[in-house]
Amino acid sequence: MPYRRFVSVCVVAVGVALFPANGLAQVPETSAVPQTSWGRPDLQGIWDFRTITPLERPEGEVQEFLTEEEVANLAREAIERDIELWEANARPTEAGGNVGGYNNFWMDRGTNPVETRRTSLIVDPPDGRFPELSAVGQRRADERRAYLAEHPADSWLDRNTSDRCIVGFNAGPPITPLAYNQNMQVFQTPDFVVIFTEMVHTSRVVPLDGRPGLDDDIRLWSGDSRGYWEGETLVVRTKNFNDERRWIPLGSGSGSAGATASMTLVERFTRVDGDTLEYTFTVTDSETWAKPWTASMPMRRTDQPMFEYACHEGNYSMEGILAGARADERAAR
Repeated sequence: MPYRRFVSVCVVAVGVALFPANGLAQVPETSAVPQTSWGRPDLQGIWDFRTITPLERPEGEVQEFLTEEEVANLAREAIERDIELWEANARPTEAGGNVGGYNNFWMDRGTNPVETRRTSLIVDPPDGRFPELSAVGQRRADERRAYLAEHPADSWLDRNTSDRCIVGFNAGPPITPLAYNQNMQVFQTPDFVVIFTEMVHTSRVVPLDGRPGLDDDIRLWSGDSRGYWEGETLVVRTKNFNDERRWIPLGSGSGSAGATASMTLVERFTRVDGDTLEYTFTVTDSETWAKPWTASMPMRRTDQPMFEYACHEGNYSMEGILAGARADERAAR
């Protein structure tokens, strides 16, 4: 968002080495973090998960951790790039070009790598990259790619769920940094936790009272979540995803197939200190990836408010996408 972007561009100092060298938060002593009145770690607040660290380590990159000098250089380059884009003259968008978010004013990517200094958010596999696709996942990816090459927009159903404003591309679950609206708010009671993302205003009400999950034939866009405590860490297990969701970890450059309805997700929320929430998640979906994979990142507490969100309210992009596809078809005939 604009104000947040202004603040991030003006920040020059870079904080590094706030986390252990292995990149994962150590489970804190109970007295080290704020507690609720009922004796659990207080996870409530608004948490900012912006970072320029990629989800997947760039291909060919073998370095697991950045040096402090490299972190400072990347942050400076990100700030300089933002300033340059802010000050650039406006250019009209040509048909077929990448409209992105119209201009850099709307981007909120952040300027710092994660404080762990890792070169990827993926921590397992150890090479920081997605596992190989399973045989069925590779076949489905190939078939989907071939279909979209011939049918990119026969109808709105050919567009992904982010285009259709059903699921936010960074809202999860799981939550992954990308582009803008990169905030999450947590509400907490003894029996429930609500995880509310700024993108698409997705709210997950997570029971903590041990109730069973939904029947297998009930499928939800954000899955069915159940939570419990492991010491000082809140664990949230989610399954029963809608098969039409086809979650793809965007911005990774992996070209992987979308997840399926068989995906299970385990998220872990650990309050490290007054200003830091460690977020770790493991994805298991043998219909897509040959083995599970795990990513981890710190979220920083912010006093900025959650912005109101509207996706296709007054937005004619879907109409334009479908109309453009029909125009291409007429031209081809």
